Amino acid sequence: MHAEATKAACDFVFRDLHPRVLVGTASDRYSGWIGQIYTASRYENRMGQRVQKVGSRSFTSLVLPVDSVQEYFEHFPALELDFTFYSLLLSPDGEPTDSYRTLERYAEHLPPDARVLLKVPQKVCAWRLWTGAQALSNPSFLDPDLFREAFYQPAVHLLGDRLAALIFEQEYHRKGDRLHPDDLAARLATFFDAAPKDARYHVEMRTPSYLSPPVFRVLAQYGVGQVLSHWTWLPSLRQQWQRSGQRFFNASRWVVLRWLTPRGMRYEEAYARAHPFDRLVEDMIQPSLFQETAEVVARGLKADQTVCIIINNRAGGNAPLLARQLVMTLVERSVL
Repeated sequence: MHAEATKAACDFVFRDLHPRVLVGTASDRYSGWIGQIYTASRYENRMGQRVQKVGSRSFTSLVLPVDSVQEYFEHFPALELDFTFYSLLLSPDGEPTDSYRTLERYAEHLPPDARVLLKVPQKVCAWRLWTGAQALSNPSFLDPDLFREAFYQPAVHLLGDRLAALIFEQEYHRKGDRLHPDDLAARLATFFDAAPKDARYHVEMRTPSYLSPPVFRVLAQYGVGQVLSHWTWLPSLRQQWQRSGQRFFNASRWVVLRWLTPRGMRYEEAYARAHPFDRLVEDMIQPSLFQETAEVVARGLKADQTVCIIINNRAGGNAPLLARQLVMTLVERSVL
């Protein structure tokens, strides 16, 4: 098994590492992955151009067509799609949004065994919404009806069994904007009590004070997973898991880890240093990330959990190369 996993990782094939260890990426259509995941000749004259403003700078990238997801799943077993964070799937009058149409195109090209993680729109899970330079209160925060009708039902309709997890990402709350953990726990309980019953829910809390007993009791009560995230202002993966008593909450026995940005590094700096996402940036990579992930994977397997690690380019420059390094760590630790 060790030799097979090592050879597969060297070839950027992460599909069959272990039946309960899934490695995937956050988004997928990066031209910087050509020669690793993607074959250049398949997309000749079919790539688009995207200009993205990050902070005060603009970055131009070539983007592969949606059908490249077919080749993606030749290499990875799981994929997180995050464009759904920015828009509901249905408008207030019930019409499909651009996000719906994009997800619909993905659904046309996803293989039957694809495992897709979708981010729940910020309109549902953000306490405050950023509009320009300020964050305003979100009147639809944890609105179960909006979630059900404008996101959950159309997402299930489009993806069916290929929908593996729904990620409720809560933005970082500054001290003056924070809820008391008891208040957040009560709001989460009210939401999950009224939301469609589903074992695929996972909550990511980016405010350290929310990693607290009242919130964890709600996650345990409703079978909602705790997302462990390697992110700017959060404590380490090990510390996040220790705060919950090293417990696994999700009813479907799934554990989701998200490698986002280096701890202590803002999004804008991480993006600028990683772009165009075609190589590792060694001084962005924090070695403890690999060791702590291996610990969670090992403990998860012993507890009969499926562990899904989602890797963002911003964690160290290039997600496929980070995935390869993770596999090598799992082999060295005899996890695989």
